Amino acid sequence: MTTTNPLATPEGRPYPLRVHARPNGPPSRLLWLVKWLLIVPHVLVLIALWIAFAVLSFVALVAIVITGRYPRRIFDFNVGVLRWNWRVSYYSYGVLGTDRYPPFTLAEVPDYPAGLDIDYPPRLHRGLALVKWLLAIPHLLILAILFGGGGWLTWQAGSEAWTWGGGGLVGLLVLISAITLAFTGKYPGPLFAIIVGMNRWALRVTAYTALMTDRYPPFRLDLGGDDPGEPTGPTGEPTVRSAPAMS
Repeated sequence: MTTTNPLATPEGRPYPLRVHARPNGPPSRLLWLVKWLLIVPHVLVLIALWIAFAVLSFVALVAIVITGRYPRRIFDFNVGVLRWNWRVSYYSYGVLGTDRYPPFTLAEVPDYPAGLDIDYPPRLHRGLALVKWLLAIPHLLILAILFGGGGWLTWQAGSEAWTWGGGGLVGLLVLISAITLAFTGKYPGPLFAIIVGMNRWALRVTAYTALMTDRYPPFRLDLGGDDPGEPTGPTGEPTVRSAPAMS
């Protein structure tokens, strides 16, 4: 009798969480200076949503240990929280990737420049749910460098000031991009690809520690706005596009 290793990540199989990002024209040169104020309504809502996320994740933990299933309604709500948070982060100081104001909704907005989705798992490993936080420690140490330890934990609580407030490599790269944007009117394409890739890494780890998948996050930086899990092209090969110039 063969068993499936819950930590296995077979090559060629896309990760169940998909993060999408695309530029929709160069952002304003100076709007980023006041986005901290513009996102205040979102931050207030996200604080409440993250509290609900934490409570419902505990309920989901109990359900998984007993039944091996993640309650579908809780799963959909928690995916919506991650989706909402990613859109606000993409607009504000997580990426500064767009000037289009994020919508107030848990649902996917197909025409918004940033999107997120997670495949619903029909079954989850009961015992693994109790130790995922421990297994994720190597990733959390890396994320502490990328986002700044305190900053990333603040982001988990729903604050969108985590990037610059907490420091870290991502905060530095976003700041460099903002300064470049102010002087040239262009967002550096290579920095966009790296910043989105780092955010994708953090979101994968968040989904794993929130028990939304048994697939262990890969130690890999998937660059750019096109997630490796996006639909394939006519030939069956994944659609791959180069880093956007955002000029």
